[in-house]
Amino acid sequence: MTALHDTGVAATGAARAKVPAATRPAPLAEGALVPAGTAATRGGAPFATQPVDYDAVLLLGFGGPEGQDDVIPFLRNVTAGRGIPDERLEEVAHHYRHFGGVSPINDHNRALRAALQAELDGRGHRLPVYWGNRNWAPYVDEALQRAFDDGHRSILAIATSAYSSYSSCRQYREDLADALEATGLPLEIDKVREFFDHPGFVTPFVDGLRAGIAQLAERGIDVADAEILFSTHSIPNVDADRSGAPEDGFGPGGAYLAQHLAVAEQIMAQLGDRCPWQLVFQSRSGPAHVPWLEPDINDAMQDLPARGRKAVLIVPLGFVSDHMEVMWDLDTEALQTAADLGLAAVRTATPGLHPAFVAGLADLVEERLQGTPPERRPHLTALGPAYDVCRPGCCENTHRGFRPALAGVIP
Repeated sequence: MTALHDTGVAATGAARAKVPAATRPAPLAEGALVPAGTAATRGGAPFATQPVDYDAVLLLGFGGPEGQDDVIPFLRNVTAGRGIPDERLEEVAHHYRHFGGVSPINDHNRALRAALQAELDGRGHRLPVYWGNRNWAPYVDEALQRAFDDGHRSILAIATSAYSSYSSCRQYREDLADALEATGLPLEIDKVREFFDHPGFVTPFVDGLRAGIAQLAERGIDVADAEILFSTHSIPNVDADRSGAPEDGFGPGGAYLAQHLAVAEQIMAQLGDRCPWQLVFQSRSGPAHVPWLEPDINDAMQDLPARGRKAVLIVPLGFVSDHMEVMWDLDTEALQTAADLGLAAVRTATPGLHPAFVAGLADLVEERLQGTPPERRPHLTALGPAYDVCRPGCCENTHRGFRPALAGVIP
C-alpha cells in the first residue's frame, strides 16, 4: 500500500484504469478565464501577484509499477486510448522487468514529498504535501479526494517536470481537470510555474557535472578531451513546435527546445565553457515515419572517437530523478554504446533530493503564497521566469486537440 502523506492514508486500486478524460471544463467562477483558479489566477493574468492562503500542496507524478504484475496494467494506463495490444506493450515491459518490475519513480516521489514537507515545515508553513500520479496509485483523483476529506479547499500543484511541452506540463493540467470532473470536488487549484531555469533546478546539474569532471580526472582524462551530452526526452517535432505559448513565437522546436538549450548554455557558462557540448535526445517511441527531435544520444556518440573525444559526460538535463528512462536508456543503453565505442563515460546526477532542488520547490510555493512579482523571482536565463497561468493555446497536442485543463486560460 502506498502512503499519500504523513498520516499514513493508503492509496487503493493500483491496477485500475486511469480516470476517464474530462469531457467538459471545470466550473468557471463568474467573470473568470481560468477554470477552478483562485482569486489570484482566475482573471487570466500571466503572473499571480496576489498572495493566496493555500492550505495544501499537491505533488504531481507520472507513476510507475511496483512489481512484475503491475507492469502491463501500468503500460495500459500510459497508452490508454491508442489501442496498443499487450504483446506490443511487452516489448517495452522488459525495461521494467529488468529491474524486478519496479520503477524507481514512486520511491523517489515518496522521498521528495517527505523532503518538501520537511522543508515547508521548517519554514513555518502549515501546508500538508499530497502526492498523486497520472498512471498509477496514488492517482490524482485519490489525492484530491484525500485532501478534500482532510478539510483542504485551496491547493497549489507542483508537476515533477521542469519544461514546457504537452506531456511535461499541459497533460498534468489535464490530469487535474480529469480528477476534478471525476470527483466533483469544489476545489480551487493553481499550479507553480515551470522551473527549468530556477537556480534550485540548475544548481544540482552544475554540481553533478563538476563531480563528473573530477571522476574523469581520477581516471587520467582531461575534460578538454571529453564531450558533454545534455540528454532529454525526445518528442515528436510537431509537439515540440507547439510547446510553450503561441504568443511567444519560439519557432521550430518551440519552448521545449529553447528552454533546454538555454539551461545547457547557463550550466556551461557556470563551468567556464571548458569543453564541447551538445543537446541530444533519448527514449523515442512511436511510428518510425513520424519525425522526432534528434540526434538520439546513441547516434550522437558514433563519430566522437573520430573527432578525438576520449570520454563523454552524460547529463540527464530533462529529468528530475533517476527513473526508468534514466536507468535504462542512459545507464544501460547509452553507457553500453559508449563502451562499445571505447569512450570513457560518466552519467551525472539528476536533481533528486539535492538540497538546492528541495529548497527551490519550497521557494516556488512561497512566491505564490506571497504573490511575489515576476521581477523579483529567481531565474537564470532570459526565458524566465515562466508564467504562473498558462497562456491560451499553449502546448497543443496535435492528435488530441485542446482538452479541458486547469491552471491556464482556455483553451
